Amino acid sequence: MTEMTTTEVERRRGQLAALSIAAVVIIVGVPLWWRTTETYRAWLPVSQINELAKLQLQLSTDVEVVFARGTVTPEQQKKVPLTQTQDDEHTVDEDTVLRYRYETRYRTATVMEEDALNQLTAAEADLSLHTLSESPCGSLVVYVIPESSSLLPQDVEVYIGQRRTALLRIGAQMRVGRTIEQLLAHLEPRLKQVLQVMSFSHTDITAALSDRVRLSPDNRESKADSMRAFKSSPGYEITFSLLNPDPKSHRLHWDIEGAVQTYIQPLITKLAPVANFSIDSQTLYYAMLGVNPRFDGSRNAYTLNTDSLAHVINPVEARLGSNAASSNPVLNFLLYVPDVHRSPLYIQDYKKQEVPSNAFHSPRWGGIMVYNVNSFYGPDAVFPVDINIDMAKVMGVFLAQLRLLLGVQPSSSPPGFLVEPCGSTGLADWELDRLMWSRSVENIATAATTITSLAQLLDQIGNIVINDNIAQQVSSAVTSLQLAVAELEAGNLGFALQYSKEAILASERAFFDPSLLHLLYFPDDQKFAIYIPLFLPMCVPILLSLLKIVSEARQKRREKQAKKD
Repeated sequence: MTEMTTTEVERRRGQLAALSIAAVVIIVGVPLWWRTTETYRAWLPVSQINELAKLQLQLSTDVEVVFARGTVTPEQQKKVPLTQTQDDEHTVDEDTVLRYRYETRYRTATVMEEDALNQLTAAEADLSLHTLSESPCGSLVVYVIPESSSLLPQDVEVYIGQRRTALLRIGAQMRVGRTIEQLLAHLEPRLKQVLQVMSFSHTDITAALSDRVRLSPDNRESKADSMRAFKSSPGYEITFSLLNPDPKSHRLHWDIEGAVQTYIQPLITKLAPVANFSIDSQTLYYAMLGVNPRFDGSRNAYTLNTDSLAHVINPVEARLGSNAASSNPVLNFLLYVPDVHRSPLYIQDYKKQEVPSNAFHSPRWGGIMVYNVNSFYGPDAVFPVDINIDMAKVMGVFLAQLRLLLGVQPSSSPPGFLVEPCGSTGLADWELDRLMWSRSVENIATAATTITSLAQLLDQIGNIVINDNIAQQVSSAVTSLQLAVAELEAGNLGFALQYSKEAILASERAFFDPSLLHLLYFPDDQKFAIYIPLFLPMCVPILLSLLKIVSEARQKRREKQAKKD
């Protein structure tokens, strides 16, 4: 009896020990293991990110129409509406909707504006009007002048200057006997054309979304323009390189520093709201082209045809070097001076005609100009010949290429339009506005795509750590995106561009953060391979003990049931 009691006590003690160990493992061990091995994932504004996935943008611009003396009668002035609002909506695809709002205000010209409109030329009038009041970024002022005005030539109906003002000549058929409603209806088509040229157009905006939406065949030209220009970036590196393949033939002198200050710096200063720029220069000796030009006996010159231009860049690019300290895109501008044995050298187009600038550009890379100096080689020339390069000629070509590569596209003017050249700054005010509209939309679309892609990635792969820094960057990008969209809707172009730049910077910092890659390649099967050797030896005895306890409890229950029966 004593032995049975001792055995029962030992068995009871074993059961209690097994239950205690199991309880400690389940109550303490499992939660502790789960807590110490869980993946930390900070909170993200998922609902706001999902709203940004459907891009709905409204671009608003203010247009002020000013009637000069002689365009409206006193009776018509009383009936001129103060403001008019026009909305235009385009559904690009199921996730992208664009709305354009034009807020038009009407008034008559002041005395000082009338004096400005009495200048001898349209350019002088444009400057005088700009001196009176500077229009804010993204807005336009259209002055309606009478048909008798001498500011515009007879065949010109609209003049667009270097600022944010335009002159619109009223038609002869609208001089007398028309109501104000008929006058405004007559002006409306021309005002729309002015807006298409000086402000944003649907074609330009959809081209800025080329990475997000598929463009229709009608937008192929805009697609080509967008592919030529560099993508929007907070900064750009501009490098000017002088290629001297034969230093024994000529000693080249170029005042690149003075040329940059005279021709490039005004443009860079004006583009400061769009991006930051850094400029450097270099001279490369014994740098040859990647192709051998052909000699044309009829012209007594060497030629490069269009098909061979694609092979010129790669060999030269290998010697240009790169700025490893910066991740900004690099715009390369190369001035190639042929050696005496292959000079003159001319670039030909598809029609076998000489290109007037003797230069070409490569999309999203830069431009190359061939500068011939064969006229310096006289019969009594002493080699190496000292040659001073005409920087005005060179910078005129590079400036035009720089405008194209930065996205300042030449707008096609409708018939009857006269567009003033951009002047010494290299960029008209309204051209800057067009670029800012496109870059704002492009930045918003890019940042929204980056953030939504990151959110989808983090949702699909649950073992990626989301630390507080990532969450902060994502929240910052979402907030900046919302502010940029709101500022676009309000017509504040400068603030919209600034917020869109902040959004794209924050979104890219979050997307490319190195911490997101730590557990990316740590799948579940590797977890089992690590944990099973650790936990299986400990869990097997506990499980067997629990199974034995359950079995004995069932056996006792059956025995009690049999005794009752």
